[in-house]
Amino acid sequence: MKRALLLLIALALLLSLPALWPRLGYDAPGPVATVVDARALFARATQQGKSLIEALAELRKQGVVGVAFYEETLRDRVNRGHGLYLPGQTLAALTPKAGFFPGWYYAAVPGAEAIPLPQHRVHWRGTDWVGFPLDVADVPLGPPPELNTAHAMGFFVVYRPQNHPLRPWPPALPEGVDAYVFVGEEALGWPDRLNEAADLLKAPVALIEGTPQRGLAVLAKKLGAYRLFSLRGAYLKKLGPERAASKYVLAARERGHQLLYFRPFERPEEDARFLKTLESGLNLAHIPLGSPRLKRFTPSPWRAFAWVGVLSGLILLALAYPPRIGVLVALFLLLLAFGVGGQQAGALLSGLVFPVVGFFLGKGLWRWVWATLMSLIGAVFLAVLGSTPETVLGLSAFRGVALVLLVPPLLLALGFLPREGWRERLTALFEHRLRLGEAALALALLLAVAVVFLRRGNDAPLVPGIELVLRDFLQSLMIRPRFKEIVGHGAALLAFLEPWPAWIRNGLLLLTAVGEASILDSFAHYHTPFWISFVRSLNGVAFGVILGLLVLGLYRGLKRWLWS
Repeated sequence: MKRALLLLIALALLLSLPALWPRLGYDAPGPVATVVDARALFARATQQGKSLIEALAELRKQGVVGVAFYEETLRDRVNRGHGLYLPGQTLAALTPKAGFFPGWYYAAVPGAEAIPLPQHRVHWRGTDWVGFPLDVADVPLGPPPELNTAHAMGFFVVYRPQNHPLRPWPPALPEGVDAYVFVGEEALGWPDRLNEAADLLKAPVALIEGTPQRGLAVLAKKLGAYRLFSLRGAYLKKLGPERAASKYVLAARERGHQLLYFRPFERPEEDARFLKTLESGLNLAHIPLGSPRLKRFTPSPWRAFAWVGVLSGLILLALAYPPRIGVLVALFLLLLAFGVGGQQAGALLSGLVFPVVGFFLGKGLWRWVWATLMSLIGAVFLAVLGSTPETVLGLSAFRGVALVLLVPPLLLALGFLPREGWRERLTALFEHRLRLGEAALALALLLAVAVVFLRRGNDAPLVPGIELVLRDFLQSLMIRPRFKEIVGHGAALLAFLEPWPAWIRNGLLLLTAVGEASILDSFAHYHTPFWISFVRSLNGVAFGVILGLLVLGLYRGLKRWLWS
C-alpha cells in the first residue's frame, strides 16, 4: 500500500510540473525601474539653487529610470507661488466692507472652485476669492506641471494621487502616467467610487510592501499591478548608500519588486554611490534596469494533479498511525485545511502533511533524507495549488503559516507512540522518576524547539541585532538559508549519528520537523520567485549539514576529554 501511494505521489509530481511553467515565467526577473521621489528631490534642488527638472536630468545620467510626483494640494500650489490662501478673519480685518466671512477660508488658487463644499465668492482688488466653511489647505487638486516635462524626457512617470473626502470628482488625472502609487491607506475612490476610479485610471497601480491600502485589490485586479519597494527617508540615510542599495537589490532579486522607490540623500555624491551600488548588484543578479513589464499570471489546468499527490500523502501519513488514530488525524487535517485555508486548502494541506510524512519512511539517517525529499515534493504541490493571480502579486497571503510550523512537529510527536501497548507506555512515562540531568536536557530541547518556532520574521523578539547584521552580509553573497532549516537539518545529523536515548533523539527530531516545515513556509511566500525558494532550501540543507557535523565533532571531542 505504501509503495503504491509513493508511486502515485511521484506520478502526481510529474504531471504537476507543467503547472509550474506559468509560475516560472511570471517569476522571470526584471526589468526594474529606479523611481526617485520628486517632492524630496525638489526640496534638495531648491537648497542648491536648481530646478526640479535640472536635478532630474542629473539623476537620469546616473541611471534613474523613473520619477514619482505627488498630487498637489491647495497648500502646495500656494507654497509654490501659484495662488493665495488666507483665513476669512484675516481678510475681514484687512477689508471689513469686502464681505469676507470671518469663520471661513478663502482661496485664490487655480482649481479650488472644484472642491465640493458650499462656496462664498468675493471679488476684491481684481482677484476672485472662493470661500469655504472648512480648512481646505490639504485637499488634493491635481498634478504638478513638471509631470508632463518628465514624461517628455522619457522618464517612467509615477503619479501619487490621494483619496480625500473633499477632493474634486472626477479627479484631474494627467496623461503620460505609467503607474499610480496612492498616498495614505486608501486607494483612489475608496469606498464607493472604486469602479469609477478603475474606469478613469489608465495605467497599473502599485502595491507598496508593508503598506496595505483599502480598495487597492479591486483596482489591481482590473488594471494590473506592480510590486513596489521603498525605505523611509530617515532609515535610508541611517543605512547609508551602500547598505541601502543592497536592500533594494534583495527586494528585486528575492521578492519580485519591479519599482524601486527611493528618496534622495542629503548630498548628490551619496546618490551617485547608492545608484552605482544598486546597478552593480542588479547586474550581478542579471536584472536589467528599465520600464517594468506588467506581469499576468494564469494558473494551469495541470494543477489539478497536485491534489492527487496531496491526498495520497495524507493517506500515507494516516497509515503511519494505528488505524483509528490515523483516520482521526486525516479527518482533522482535512477539516483544518478547508476551515482555515478556504480556497487555498490544498496548499495548506500540503504544508501540514509533507513536512512530517517522510519521517515514517526509511530507517536511521534515511528518515531525514526521506523527510527532506518529501518536503520538497510537498513544496511543489503547495506552489502549484497556491499560486494564483492574487497570491503571486502579494494581494492575498498564504493562510496558515503558524499551522504549517506548529502542526508537523505535533504529528511527529504523535508518531512516537507505539502502535501497540501505547496506553501502558504512556502510563509508564507518567510514572517515570525524572532525574535532574534528564530534566535539564528536556528543558534545553523544549527551549530550542520554542526558539526555532517563535523566530518568525526580522521583527521577532528573539532575533538579535548581531544576527541582522550577519543576515545582511550573507544576503549580499548568496541566497540566504533560513535559520529554522539550518538548525533542523543539523539536529537530524545529531539525532541519527550518535546513540542517544530515544527521548533525546525524538526531541532532536522535533527540531528537524520544524526545519522541514520551514521549507514549505518558504514556498508559501508566493511573491518570492520559485527558484529563489528552491535554492534557499538547498542552501539550508548544506549549511545544516555543516552545522550538524561541527556540533557533533565538538560534542564527541568534549565527551572524550571528560571521560578519558
